[in-house]
Amino acid sequence: MTTAPKSPPEPKRRNRSLSLADALAGALDPVLKKRGFASRDIITHWGAMAPKPYDAVAIPDKLTWPRGERSAEGATLYLRCIAGHALAISHEGPVIAAAVNRYFGYVLVGAVRLSAEPFSGHSAKGDQKRSQPSQSVIAKVGASVAGVEDEGLREALRALGHALSSRPEGKNK
Repeated sequence: MTTAPKSPPEPKRRNRSLSLADALAGALDPVLKKRGFASRDIITHWGAMAPKPYDAVAIPDKLTWPRGERSAEGATLYLRCIAGHALAISHEGPVIAAAVNRYFGYVLVGAVRLSAEPFSGHSAKGDQKRSQPSQSVIAKVGASVAGVEDEGLREALRALGHALSSRPEGKNK
């Protein structure tokens, strides 16, 4: 008796829209579990639980529990940080651990250590200085927007023209 090969089941249809977080949950959760996180809460709510300025200069990397059973001392939280803040984070580890534990309402983190991987925060990109446009670019942009009557719009277009002129050649298209 031969049976026909089974075709794969039809994918489940959802007659509703999904948020990006819900759609990516299935892909992110196994990766986060390998890093020691039971859920995404520490990653997603880091800005709310970490004390200032560590919420902007550090991010959780992994959470390791002591061998054996999960004890009352808590886990070790490894943080990636921007280069100049490593010393401060190593000294303020108990304060950061207390803030995380206060957020969750129980002892989750017993110690805070620094991760070997570097972290470049989103604020580091904004600190880079933009190059000033040349006089010819300033004159060309000024002539292009001279006919605009609204002063606010004219200044916004001028700033946009200067920003576009300072981009590398390959990205101006």
